[in-house]
Amino acid sequence: MSLLIVSLDNTIVNVALPALGRDLHAPISGLQWTVDAYTLTLAGLLMLAGSTADRVGRRRTFQTGLVIFSAGSLLCSLAPSLAWLVASRVLQAVGGSMMNPVAMSIITNTFTDRRERAQAIGVWGGVVGISMALGPVVGGLLTDSVGWRAIFWINVPIGLLAVFLTWRYVPESKAPAARRIDPVGQVLVVVLLGTLTYGIIEGPSAGAALSAVCFAVAVAALAGLVAYELRRPEPLIDMRFFGSAPFSGAALMAVSGFAALGAFLFLNTLYLQGHRGLSALDAGLCTLPVAVSTMIVGPLSGRLVGTRGPRAPLVAGGVCLAAAGALLAQVTLTTPLPLLLGIYVVFGVGFGMLNPPITNTAVSGMPLEQAGVASAVASTSRQVGQSLGVAIAGAVVAAASGARFVPAARTGHWITAAYGLLVLCLAVLTTGRWARRTAERTAARLSEGREEALQAG
Repeated sequence: MSLLIVSLDNTIVNVALPALGRDLHAPISGLQWTVDAYTLTLAGLLMLAGSTADRVGRRRTFQTGLVIFSAGSLLCSLAPSLAWLVASRVLQAVGGSMMNPVAMSIITNTFTDRRERAQAIGVWGGVVGISMALGPVVGGLLTDSVGWRAIFWINVPIGLLAVFLTWRYVPESKAPAARRIDPVGQVLVVVLLGTLTYGIIEGPSAGAALSAVCFAVAVAALAGLVAYELRRPEPLIDMRFFGSAPFSGAALMAVSGFAALGAFLFLNTLYLQGHRGLSALDAGLCTLPVAVSTMIVGPLSGRLVGTRGPRAPLVAGGVCLAAAGALLAQVTLTTPLPLLLGIYVVFGVGFGMLNPPITNTAVSGMPLEQAGVASAVASTSRQVGQSLGVAIAGAVVAAASGARFVPAARTGHWITAAYGLLVLCLAVLTTGRWARRTAERTAARLSEGREEALQAG
């Protein structure tokens, strides 16, 4: 249910962007911030939420997140201005950061058998397809009939019901050894993600000088983060995780795959409603092929990971995403709708194939007591990817209008094809014998380090 409302919120907001943009007089950069204020805050806090859940209790953290997310949704529905809406989206994200990575940690600690865990993650990931199916249709219907504010109301009753069900059915769990809070690392993560995205979104209007400053600050924050975390006994981000090629590959593939998703949702919303003249409901119905494909393929991919390993679904996902991006780059304002929907199916198959093996690869081989942090890093990679996808796609089309939109969007779709190719290359590189050996060595080092820390404590 947590994944449902978070994913539902994402797809609903995308289909309502043109309507809320008209009502709140928001430019394209304002629409980008409506999406990225949420995803960036989520990305910046996920690792903190994962370690906090391991420390104070996963169920307690999860329930708190549900309450905050529901409150943020209610405030979004009352927004009188773009600034209010963006601030309320930040509050939503604070709650969201305590939900999905913690839910994944609960699943990981409940299903300890490798095959059962892969299948459970596949079913869990299939909820993305359900939310993608419901989100655009429900969002389009609400936007056309009641108004865009109604798209946030739906989160409140679902969130409150999930709070009760969590109290009733989910057992409490903690890591054996509590990890300390890392405020310096947390600040550096926020500075890194914030300045990088701000430079991309505001660069086209503010000029190259501002972008250069933002990118320089982001590079400095990244360098400082790596140097600081390597010296810290209990870091926010344990850099040893990245000694595992499968884990590093999963993180990079998550960034690439969700950048493709963010760009796809943003560009196609503007294309269908702003330039093909479809209503919000009709545009939502057009995205159903993506949702249905993801919903069907997700569980199948999870089963394939459990029986054959992650390479086959990852390769298939990369190929389909690359093909969909290349095909979308050929789309014009007069492209027949059936052909467009067929391309959407290809994209949905690629994304559905990609998500379960990324999740499984990120947490497999890691000690269970660090599952919260490991899954939070993977979830952070997803949100970073989606933020960058929206930021880059929006920057590409920011100055385009009317007939110029399609050529600008074509560049954005070719970038999506590049994301798919990157997933393909990483899938081949990080799923072989050499990669598995690096994962085994990393897991052994993590276990040894944890035992030493427990003895010292």
